[in-house]
Amino acid sequence: MKSTDSTESVEMTLQTLLKILDHSSDEIFVLDGEKRILYVNKACERHYGLKPTDVIGKNNVDLFEKGYWTPSIVPEVFKRKKPCYMKQQTYIGAELMTSAIPILNDAGEIELVVTTSTETQTYKMLKANEASSESKLTHDEDETGRFITNSGKINRILTFCEKVAPTDSTILIQGESGTGKGVLAHFIHRISKRKSKPFLTINCAAIPEELLESELFGYSKGAFTGANKTGKRGLIESADGGTVFLDEIGEIPLALQAKLLQVIQDKQFIPVGGSEMKKVDIRIVAATNQNLIEMVNDKRFREDLFYRLNVIDIQLPPLRERKEDIIPLTYNFLNKFNERYHENKVISEECLNLLIHYSWPGNVRQLENLIERLVLISDSVILMSDLPEMITENVEQVTQIDLPTSLDKALDETKRILIRKSYQTYKSSRKVAKDLSISQTKASALIREFCEDLMNK
Repeated sequence: MKSTDSTESVEMTLQTLLKILDHSSDEIFVLDGEKRILYVNKACERHYGLKPTDVIGKNNVDLFEKGYWTPSIVPEVFKRKKPCYMKQQTYIGAELMTSAIPILNDAGEIELVVTTSTETQTYKMLKANEASSESKLTHDEDETGRFITNSGKINRILTFCEKVAPTDSTILIQGESGTGKGVLAHFIHRISKRKSKPFLTINCAAIPEELLESELFGYSKGAFTGANKTGKRGLIESADGGTVFLDEIGEIPLALQAKLLQVIQDKQFIPVGGSEMKKVDIRIVAATNQNLIEMVNDKRFREDLFYRLNVIDIQLPPLRERKEDIIPLTYNFLNKFNERYHENKVISEECLNLLIHYSWPGNVRQLENLIERLVLISDSVILMSDLPEMITENVEQVTQIDLPTSLDKALDETKRILIRKSYQTYKSSRKVAKDLSISQTKASALIREFCEDLMNK
């Protein structure tokens, strides 16, 4: 082995240390005395769906207030100035045992805080007999109804939903299959004034046309051959006071559309085979992946019903238009299925990068189904070779399309990524210059060119 000077030896040692920390199975956070995050290793990606570059430089309380984890151990350690221990839950479903160790200066004030978090799933694996008694969480959304998202588009939709949820207005959710329309409908109900009342779902495409009317509106005794002798309450009556979610509303037969329109307008209906009008207090949330305007033009959907349903219109974007959600959703589903099948699988970085470049025609549902399959068939680490050909073959095409169209553009993009990453870490042109082995003058110029938004934060 060739000898090196002391400077090179220190740099290599630092690089090796950072590599070791990034390969730690535990999450490691380092905060300064102002509670700013100075360092975090790559484990934060699988716990919060955030890359280290998204975290370093932020104030700890900002991320906590956004709900990435709960509760926060930081106030306790700053109050006590002694090691603290706490169980935490992340918003994508990981359960952590966290320790926070304060490092004090000569004046007895906190100079640094080092927090280490270990996933409790590892210990649950060792106690398989007790796993069935562990409490289970809902992984589409957490117990407060929060969505698993880092997408600005989705967060704007959720903010909009918070405004309209307290009203009784009818809502129409449109979007491709698998984008989460049902999850959004449930979210709206959970933050509405009807949250303590029923939330009932009916898939208009899954029930035969001849049965759909009786499922929705119920029937009176003796309404038809084989009917229950005492009659039957329909979904709409059973949901009195609550919310009815009509999924695949475009599949509802024309013959039933007039009856549904009456429920929306007058909050009343007549059961199948009955003569007595019944009153009901419900809110309708409908969803479709079809173009209802085209169906109206083709006389396959009533225009008056469309406008009654479309009082509040929400368009859910496909997953390919919110790729920033792929990482948190992947780890959310990985936590979910590891827990369900008593596994402790991890996903390789190469495999994760490939998932980011895939177009996801089946959207979130396709991603969820894929992660369940991978947890079942893979070894301890999920590799690219575990992915089905349908994904690997199509990703190559997507990756080629995403490549810069010229060498100059490729070089500019590489410069932009390196400068932004270094500046987010060091916040100083002198340190950026040293980090990237360039002059401070050049570092300052590149920071002004590529990091203006970061400088203004």
